[in-house]
Amino acid sequence: MEVRLSGFPLLPLSELLTPRHEIVQAEGTLGDSQPITVKFSGEVLPRKRTEPFKGAMFAAYPGDLVFSKIDARNGAVGLIPGTIAKAVVTSEYPVFTINADKLRPEYLNYLLRAEHFNAELQHKASGTSGRKRVTPDGFLSLEVPVPTLDEQDILIDSYVAALNRAVRIEQEADAIERACWQAFEQTLGVAPPQPLPDRPVFVARFKDVERWSHEGILRSSIGNPDQQHSWTFARLGDLVADLQNGWSPKCHSHPAHEGKWGVLKLGAVSFGTFNPAENKELPASLKPRPEYEVKAEDVLISRANVARYVGACAYVESTPPHLMLCDKIFRVRFQPDSQLLPRFLAEVMKLRSVREHIESRLTGTSPTMKNISKPALLDIRFPLPDVNTQQRLVNEISASRASACDKRTEAATLRQSAWNAFETALFEEPRLGTPPHRPLNKHE
Repeated sequence: MEVRLSGFPLLPLSELLTPRHEIVQAEGTLGDSQPITVKFSGEVLPRKRTEPFKGAMFAAYPGDLVFSKIDARNGAVGLIPGTIAKAVVTSEYPVFTINADKLRPEYLNYLLRAEHFNAELQHKASGTSGRKRVTPDGFLSLEVPVPTLDEQDILIDSYVAALNRAVRIEQEADAIERACWQAFEQTLGVAPPQPLPDRPVFVARFKDVERWSHEGILRSSIGNPDQQHSWTFARLGDLVADLQNGWSPKCHSHPAHEGKWGVLKLGAVSFGTFNPAENKELPASLKPRPEYEVKAEDVLISRANVARYVGACAYVESTPPHLMLCDKIFRVRFQPDSQLLPRFLAEVMKLRSVREHIESRLTGTSPTMKNISKPALLDIRFPLPDVNTQQRLVNEISASRASACDKRTEAATLRQSAWNAFETALFEEPRLGTPPHRPLNKHE
């Protein structure tokens, strides 16, 4: 077993925790007792269950520590949150109260996430492979660093402050992207109208009652008439030569290895950016079809998926070789000297009006697999500025996304640095584990 070093006293959990054995009696339903589950992340969540468990049941309350005997070694150790007034568990989930004179719940919750703690917890699991369990006695024998309560407060405050700064930085990233997209919509003349006030309106002339809607009268009263589009609306089918879909042979379940051919999955475009890792390797028994190979500067559109992802569009900045279109993804074939820039098309496909058009033309009875036809996609209409304006708009969007990406990288770096500092304060050196991504609430 690895020997840990710490500048703080190391105490066994048996001196910090007390087993709680409060039996819950229930007949028919669990009443006000809430069944729970403990995730590998340590998060404790309610379960949808009303009938009692077979065998003995035990109560747990906000701030209590609970773990899964079989999954503790995978991280299923956490505290009951304040949102669950009374939890109920089986004997597979030991419950402990915390010695408030020695431990802050928030400190313990972060400590449970430390790689040092998890590494030693792994050694406490016993049993056959695949069914190893952590016993209450084994858990309580674990030794952990125990700073004074004041020192715990300082560690918690410092770490939470860093997490909060990371959240604010991510909010700045979101704001950058929202502002850029709003500017894009406003330039095209398709920005959502100003929200209407929630109030009645009075009509001076009786004939206006039928001439104008309530919404129209409100818009007139606040000086916000319907927007006038800045550019002529164009039909996609008049701007492109064709939409080409690919080939979907039966492939291996794994992604294509280097030098092998692969076929894209829908996930390659579902989220509006091209992800070449979403592919399946073509079997050696099948001959590849190079005419379907994806190239840089392609624009790809999904023609099938769950409703919100049908019509998802991605511009291919770059791609590994030997990846082919599947038959559920279209590739846009542009006309020579096209007045529609590929990058611009990839952006306008995200407009609200375009999404409404797509979702109104979906076919298919399965809720998990809707389709849209080529004619329906070609009938999409959107504002078409001149080429120079299109280029300016996509440049602005690219710059904003790059700035937002830098912000998110900064936030991730801050989280990791703060977590490393927390572990370094407790142990000789950090193990570079994955830090929690948010501040914890009281008793969480």
